[in-house]
Amino acid sequence: MTVSIHQPDYISYLGYFYKICKSDVFVFLDDCQFSNDNMHHWNRIKTPQGECRLKIPVEQHLGDPINRVRTRDELGWKEKHLKTIEMNYSRAKYFGDFFPVFKEMLTADYGNIADMNKVINTEIARRFGFKAEIISSSDMNIGSVREQRVIDIVSSLGADTYISGHGAKAYQSDEHFNAAGIKLVYTDYSPVEYRQQWPKVGFLPYMSTIDYIFNCGFDFDYVERAVAENQKEI
Repeated sequence: MTVSIHQPDYISYLGYFYKICKSDVFVFLDDCQFSNDNMHHWNRIKTPQGECRLKIPVEQHLGDPINRVRTRDELGWKEKHLKTIEMNYSRAKYFGDFFPVFKEMLTADYGNIADMNKVINTEIARRFGFKAEIISSSDMNIGSVREQRVIDIVSSLGADTYISGHGAKAYQSDEHFNAAGIKLVYTDYSPVEYRQQWPKVGFLPYMSTIDYIFNCGFDFDYVERAVAENQKEI
């Protein structure tokens, strides 16, 4: 059984969902520490002028876990994000297929930003047709940290393979995973070029997955084929 783990980020990029696609179980690491540097509360979309950041204002204190960070909805950020998205994607081929669903999810009430991101990302994964079971670390009662916590989560699920992002290489060791009976592999995802609006701007990788969805629908087979082709060229 293969497991991957990631924080519940805001409308994350295709590589995030590629890990879910390749997993039997995906774990939202929703009770780890919130970081302003990570993408728990922001992401990128494409506009005629290039990249635009959508950032969520939050109320948080140093050391708060993601599932205790409140979005400051009283500032009207949801309406601003929706207006910006609609303004830039309303003419995209598949905009009407998903925007009403996204709007309904975004404008619902949530106790924290983790819950909101989990709802949105789980629905996107479902519409892509992924079969992975999706769970949350906050339901697992595992108190270890960093590499050991990853090992403990994967072991508790009875899995033998863990798909990691490359950023974790700085603190992960093959030897430690092997000692626990777990094969550590790193995702083979590389940026996939697809049809975007405003070709004069050039292709922009690492946009939010909604950029792909509005332009290409929920065809994740295309993403997998493109990743495979990229690997052949390496």
